[in-house]
Amino acid sequence: MGSPKAALDWHGTPLLRRVTGVLSRAVGGPIVVVSAPGQELPPLPDTIETATDAAPDRGPLQGLASGLAAVGERATVAYVSSVDVPLLHPAFVRSVVGAVGEHDAAVPLLNGRAQPLAAAYRVGVRDVVADLLAEDRLAMSALLDRCRVRSLAAATLPASYSTMNLNEPRDYEQALALRAPGVSVDGSIVPAWTLGDVLSGRTAVTLNGEPVEPDPELPLVAGDEVTFS
Repeated sequence: MGSPKAALDWHGTPLLRRVTGVLSRAVGGPIVVVSAPGQELPPLPDTIETATDAAPDRGPLQGLASGLAAVGERATVAYVSSVDVPLLHPAFVRSVVGAVGEHDAAVPLLNGRAQPLAAAYRVGVRDVVADLLAEDRLAMSALLDRCRVRSLAAATLPASYSTMNLNEPRDYEQALALRAPGVSVDGSIVPAWTLGDVLSGRTAVTLNGEPVEPDPELPLVAGDEVTFS
């Protein structure tokens, strides 16, 4: 990509801020960002936690180990996301998390291929992750091979476009050109990526019927209803 994805601009907001904001809207537990040692992250709300990879350059499986360790016993299921998914929708996250059931993981399939970085895992799989790291087996597919996995056709999930990621500069350029999601603001549908797009200095805000802080970087998604009083 040529520059760290976490800091990529997404219509005035760092990409990491958008993704963590969407996840905060989707789940009730802690949100943990895992970074490499010495990696500089864009500013994040105080509610977002950070953890550092214990062993750098060992890929997403090592990052998963660090993230699950940081979560500890505060959750039983964790949604795992890459940072380059600007179209992530809370409804998609909630559906994947809710699909875990008695399985160890719920993993969307896109064109028949598993998406382990858009999936939900029981926090208890950290023991399996530790074993794989000790064996120097670093592929996420190795984890799925040792788990009871519920596969989910991405097309059957709400907001299936949530899996769209940014692998190349062209992907980023094309994504930036997309129209902002339609959001209801006091009954009128307008395009908006963030609350700041519609805030206009107002401070008493509800989002989908719940009062929220007037944070201009709060991400909005298709179908949101914003009202001011």
